[in-house]
Amino acid sequence: MSQNIELKIKLETFNDILNILKKYEVQKEAVLKQRDIYYKQKDGLLKLRIYSTNGEVIYYKRDESAKDRVSNYQILNVDPKEAEEFFKYIFETEVEVKKVRFLYLYKNTRIHLDEVEGLGKFLELETVVKGSTEEGIDEFNSVVELLRLDTSKQLKSSYRTILLER
Repeated sequence: MSQNIELKIKLETFNDILNILKKYEVQKEAVLKQRDIYYKQKDGLLKLRIYSTNGEVIYYKRDESAKDRVSNYQILNVDPKEAEEFFKYIFETEVEVKKVRFLYLYKNTRIHLDEVEGLGKFLELETVVKGSTEEGIDEFNSVVELLRLDTSKQLKSSYRTILLER
């Protein structure tokens, strides 16, 4: 399984983050309109992500109560129309998350500025662990410092969980 370290913070505006990204010349890689369809699972989370003409089935596990949000995950690229049609026969849909994601890349960290339908604006960091977990955590912490983030404001829930709890 692959591994990343994550952080999510609710924002009122993207302005402060955008100013820092501009200062350090971090370029926007893409603007993605995404639909994440979550399916009921006993263990871990399973979602079909649809964006443009692409689709990914993503399975991941993480300890929501841990200090560092380390996720173990697997991704399978699929035809989104075929997968959505197929999955409706074998899985029960739990919730659907719709968002516009502004994607920035800094080293091994994906910086997401998300506008989530029904929830608002969020910053998400995902540092992909390429070497040891400790090296990933070091990079993650350096990005948190670079963006001047207050980690006490982090949300340890996925958009799925936040929507289900509403």
